[in-house]
Parts: sequence; C-alpha cells; structure tokens
Amino acid sequence: MRAALAATLCLWLTAPAMAQVADLVDRDAFRVCADPANVPLSSEDGSGFENRIAELFAKELDVPLQYTWFPQVTGFLRQTLSIGKCDVVIGFAQGDEMVLNTNHYYTSTHVLVVRADGDLASVERLTDPALQGKRLGVVAGAPPTTHVARLGMMKLAKPYDLMTDRRVENPAGDMLRDVEDGVTDGALLWGPIGGPLAKGNPKLKVIPLLQEEAAPRLFFRITMGVRAGELTWKHELNSLIRRNQAGIDAILREAGVPLVDDYGKALKAP
Repeated sequence: MRAALAATLCLWLTAPAMAQVADLVDRDAFRVCADPANVPLSSEDGSGFENRIAELFAKELDVPLQYTWFPQVTGFLRQTLSIGKCDVVIGFAQGDEMVLNTNHYYTSTHVLVVRADGDLASVERLTDPALQGKRLGVVAGAPPTTHVARLGMMKLAKPYDLMTDRRVENPAGDMLRDVEDGVTDGALLWGPIGGPLAKGNPKLKVIPLLQEEAAPRLFFRITMGVRAGELTWKHELNSLIRRNQAGIDAILREAGVPLVDDYGKALKAP
C-alpha cells in the first residue's frame, strides 16, 4: 500500500507541482507536527526529547516554534503534514515512503527491559536459553515479536497494542509496570521509548539488543519527515542536523535513548 502511494506521488510531482509544494513551508516559524501525549518522544507540555530537538532547531533558525498537535494514529500525516498545517515531523524511520526523509540524526535499537535484581539481568540476546519459559511483554506487530514467535515463546507472551491514542492509553507504561510487578519477566520495547521511561528506575535494567543476527533487524535510523517534493527544505534540515549533531546526541543521551552505530552492532561512542 505504501509503495503504491509513493508511486502515485511520483507521478503527481512534476516540476511545477514541486514548486507549489515547496511554497507550503513557512519561513516565519518552525512548524512541527507532533503527538501531544507520546511521552517520552513528544508532549504538549514540551517535556519530550523531540520537543527539545525542535526547540534547538527553532533557535538555530531564529524563528518561533509552532506545533500542530494530533495523536499519532491512522490519519496523522493526512490531517497534519500533508495538508500544510506544519512542515516537519521530528521522528520518522528512514525509508518510510509516506514522507520525504532527511538524513538520519540518530540510530537506535529495540531493548529488553527486565528487573535489575532478577535472573534475566545478564541476558544479552533473545536466543539466550534463560528466556525460555519466561513471559515477555511484546508489542503486536513490532519486529521483536517476530523473533519471539520464531523462538517458540509467543504462547507465554503478553501482547500490547501498537497503535493507540496515547491521550487515553499508555501501553509502554503498562509494559514496564507489569515487569516491576512481576506480571511479566521482561518487556520488549523500542529503545527511544523504553530507555527514557525506565531511566532512573533502580528496579529496572535496559538491555539494548545488539546481537540479533536473524531477520527482522531490530535497529532503525531515525530521520525527520517532510512533504514529498520539498527538496530545498530537506537540504536545509540536513544542514541543521549536521551542524548540531553533538547537541542532538546530548539531548538524546540525557533522555536515556540508547544510541547505536549506523549498523546496530554497538553502542555509539560518546
């Protein structure tokens, strides 16, 4: 479906159309589309690490920061970026065909969150025999769930929803509470969610999954998303990313995001 959409967009984007799309970018403000309750990434109170990156870019551009808030569920792009209500989504997986991606500004991986004093604290990979017979919290449709199924551990797993309105549901928080309370033995989460949410909790240990060799891969490069055809805007954002990479890394590390190299094999050196 995404491939078909991308092909259709390519047919539409003649040179005049591209010029018209580029005109949608507001140069008087840094206009961001974001979920108002997607903690720890974005929040209407400005506490998310994507909020801080947006603030950094607005300061660099010397323009005010403006948000269009919309829950990141089905229709998010259609109701925000696509119709010109804003000009950028701060976090988008590289290669997603629904947007034009900037260069990636960080790479992260999925993590296993366990009790720090438990018998799984030394686990480093999902193939570890210590995980057999354990109940893991998994996100339906997420890459680690495929690994869990292949390893024969799904029958004991507890699934949590992937696409939810975070204003009324908090599956990631529920997953971590279940680990703390012993409902599950561990939770498999996207690192930029699990890492920050577990940061500072002495009861939990976050284990980046860097040693998985089977498909699907568990690491992803994260870009910013802009509208198709906005090449000038994309290049401007690429320049901002390059010039502010150290500051971006500092924001992400402070938040607790596990940063890895571009191939997901090792933690990124400070």
